[in-house]
Amino acid sequence: MAAVSETLLASLLVLSIRVSGFPLDKEAKQSRSCGYESCHPTKHNMLNVHLVPHTHDDVGWLKTVDQYYYGDRNDIQHAGVQYILDSVVDQLLKNPDRRFIYVETAFFYRWWKQQSAAMQQTVRQLVNEGRLEFVNGGWCMSDEATTHYSAVIDQMTMGLRFLNETFGPCGRPRVAWHIDPFGHAREHASMFAQMGFDGFFFGRVDYQDRSRRMVKKEQELLWRASDSLTPPSADLFTGILPNGYNPPEGFCWDQSCSDPPIRDDPDLEDYNVDEVVEQFLTVAHNQSLVYKTNHIIMTMGSDFQYENANLWYKNLDKLIRYVNALQANGSKVNVLYSTPSCYLQELHRANLTWALKTDDFFPYADDAHDFWTGYFTSRPALKHYERISNSNLQTCNQLEVLGGPTSRKGPFGKGTSQTLKNAMAVAQHHDAVSGTEKQHVANDYAKRLAGGWQHCQVLVSNSLAALSGSTSRRIFCDSLNISVCPLTESSRKFSVNMYNPLGRAVVWPVRLPVNGSAYEVLDAKGRSVDCEVLPVSSATREVRRNRGYALNELVFEAQAPPLGFTTYSVSLLKNEPPPAPLQHRTPMAIQNKFLRVTFDPDTGLMSGLSNLKTKQTIKLTQNFYWYNASDGNNSASDQPSGAYIFRPNSSTPFLISTTAQTESVQRPGVQEVRQRFAPWVSQVVRLYAHSRAVELEWTVGPLPIDDNLGKEVITRLDTSIKTSQYFYTDSNSREMLQRKTDFRPTWHLKQSEPIAGNYYPINSRAFIKDDVDQLTVVTDRSQGGSSIYNGSLEIMLHRRLLYDDVRGVAEPLNETSDVFPEGLVVRGRLLLFLDRPASAADTYRPLAQKVVLQPMLTFTDGDLQPNTELEFSGLQAALPPAVHLLTLTQWDEDLVLLRLEHQFQRWESKVNSQPVTINLQKLFSTMKVVGMSELNLSANQWKDEMRRFEWTPQTGERPLLRTFQDPSVWEVTLRPMEIRTFLLRVR
Repeated sequence: MAAVSETLLASLLVLSIRVSGFPLDKEAKQSRSCGYESCHPTKHNMLNVHLVPHTHDDVGWLKTVDQYYYGDRNDIQHAGVQYILDSVVDQLLKNPDRRFIYVETAFFYRWWKQQSAAMQQTVRQLVNEGRLEFVNGGWCMSDEATTHYSAVIDQMTMGLRFLNETFGPCGRPRVAWHIDPFGHAREHASMFAQMGFDGFFFGRVDYQDRSRRMVKKEQELLWRASDSLTPPSADLFTGILPNGYNPPEGFCWDQSCSDPPIRDDPDLEDYNVDEVVEQFLTVAHNQSLVYKTNHIIMTMGSDFQYENANLWYKNLDKLIRYVNALQANGSKVNVLYSTPSCYLQELHRANLTWALKTDDFFPYADDAHDFWTGYFTSRPALKHYERISNSNLQTCNQLEVLGGPTSRKGPFGKGTSQTLKNAMAVAQHHDAVSGTEKQHVANDYAKRLAGGWQHCQVLVSNSLAALSGSTSRRIFCDSLNISVCPLTESSRKFSVNMYNPLGRAVVWPVRLPVNGSAYEVLDAKGRSVDCEVLPVSSATREVRRNRGYALNELVFEAQAPPLGFTTYSVSLLKNEPPPAPLQHRTPMAIQNKFLRVTFDPDTGLMSGLSNLKTKQTIKLTQNFYWYNASDGNNSASDQPSGAYIFRPNSSTPFLISTTAQTESVQRPGVQEVRQRFAPWVSQVVRLYAHSRAVELEWTVGPLPIDDNLGKEVITRLDTSIKTSQYFYTDSNSREMLQRKTDFRPTWHLKQSEPIAGNYYPINSRAFIKDDVDQLTVVTDRSQGGSSIYNGSLEIMLHRRLLYDDVRGVAEPLNETSDVFPEGLVVRGRLLLFLDRPASAADTYRPLAQKVVLQPMLTFTDGDLQPNTELEFSGLQAALPPAVHLLTLTQWDEDLVLLRLEHQFQRWESKVNSQPVTINLQKLFSTMKVVGMSELNLSANQWKDEMRRFEWTPQTGERPLLRTFQDPSVWEVTLRPMEIRTFLLRVR
């Protein structure tokens, strides 16, 4: 009886969540005829040409997001998004047949908030009638190569939630639309499928791939985007648009275009209707030859078009009228206003089979020497700042939930995460984190992230005060990577609070800039903690440019509980004497209980790596090189390297130095070999006492250009592993994909760029392996990389170029700053470890999550307040190793959005690639879950109401969607690579 009561109670609470969680406009619900119901009829015995009026509005590129919205700085580019939306709405009202799609919710949200109630109601009616349709619906159109999946999910959720709450079901996009990103990630397709999209359209595809697909009529296909999720969970119909995202040549009628308008008065000169119609029929016929059905799509618009929508619609009205008039004379062409979803519906009705694809669309080239693989690394400092900002945002979201209402308005004032959410969402744009924007726009993205973090700091301080009982002022030190923190440099006694956003305990090395020579560190239970005082490296002193004055670093390993914090007290013991001097000879080896790293004493370079637990040893050398960037003047293709394109003028990079000057530090807690290869390249090879990975902390820059040569700097690991041309990279930091040098799974590659044509995005990890050994590298940001030679793995770290690559940004990628006017200095970390292939994922999966979601350190000066809680965990118990807590964020006053994911692929681990069951009522320590309901991945549909089109691959099989029964009302089971999203009512 108790079980029945619990089930009934849960059902009632689920219902209450549904009623309160997704408010709908009742009037709109009654009168709507949107989505597939709003499509214009087609003619089954004709070629139906779907005209899709659209605009592509970059959320920052040549101008900042604000400048684009308002139409400022038109000297750079004429573009004003607010005028586009004003003009389109006006024109849609003049003819009910007209259609328009809009994509970037970040812009639409701004415009919507400025409209009168009457105008908002007018727009709602247009949406309810399907005349204005939203596609994609994220805050932006994200990049696919350099984004982390968690940030992509967040920005899609934010945009789709606004559309859901503003327009109800008619605001929900049916189609994903990534017309401009430069290559397409398999994980993005998987996410879009799990978000409920029926199809996906994009514009850019490799020129060789497109040519083959045109011949075989495979520009529309079924993409199986996961090797772990049961089909068709991650199957997504995918269409490659015929003209990128532009109109056919000769049919652009925007104020930014120069094509002649349709002149249809026969009494006037230059009457051209017959000529235009004939030209259009030719274009339509030619396009139909390379697509599979009697339906074709034409994108009628482009970048920031429709500012004067009358120009477009007046000519499109005429085009439709005059082409269709020929049907009376036997023409078999039918032209109509349409949308991507209406076009998709007709393809689905055709009930055909479609080519099946299981790899991805990287790398992308638009010609033989034009590989868009440079942006995998462009602006490495911004890429890292975006990744750190994501970690800060997740911590901010979690603490808002755990700390309760006090987090938002507490002892330190009103705190909010919304500003950082907005900044992070904008930063996912395909000309933001990608590094393909103008310099002043990159500065604006960074400024927004910094401003958002300032707002979040108030929330974090309030929450930690509520959870710890201490209202002492908290200090944030955001420059610890260059040993700068005024508090720790000057204070004789302070405390360190370490918050861990992961769902399991974490051990993390804490490095604090200090000026004393001996310290006492006590943990939350008052026990003494082993610590070391090391001299600050010369590279750090150079890079901080008088922004800090610490001579030493205090180093200790801290351990924080899952989804919680711990507190360490630090006291100065003495200032003299200084730490033991550095050794200037290269040690033969550094090692802990897990790993041993050997060095060549003559060169100062690494020579080998051993896993002491598995008794593995490989030869391993590592060094730094630079590719000479092509300037485009001495090649047949005339294509220089730039923000987008990587084009070295030789396949052989220049070695920066055959030897490294070294200093070494060998202490019980940490061992370091500090290497200097050139005035602008240095590295610390570091091994902590309890680490399973070797840390390579690299510092590169300013890249010298006094020789007038652009430089693209790589580090290369050369090993004894027999790779047979294969290597592996991650897709948006989730599933691993196999790569092979000079090979594409989909078509026979004619390789024209042996370096750039083999580069792939690395979001968080890459590895090489044979039957015995696997060497894995975990990165701290998105970077480009490859395995050009058997047994090697190279990663591009920094780029400085002197020429534009003629892809629109119109300035070279030559970053400087006020602090570094001679060129940007970038610092980062690679984590390196050796394991058996069968068990490597058990290490690299949690390690990569730990790098992405780093512990947050806050500081208080002096003694701790009495009765301060020094340790806290928001979980009743640590999550199992296979389960990652992806999202914990406040949704409404008593509603919390939770995402749990299984972080292993089904083939990766004998131990962890098994289903795992979690009890949601036994998850949290500070709140009770009293109701729950499951949503789709983007949290804009109830999971059990999500219906998607079914498609049949050419293999003939049509997999049925399997549904798995959870063990009980509160227990949920996660299978490999599954993400489950829940709306929880808590108290």
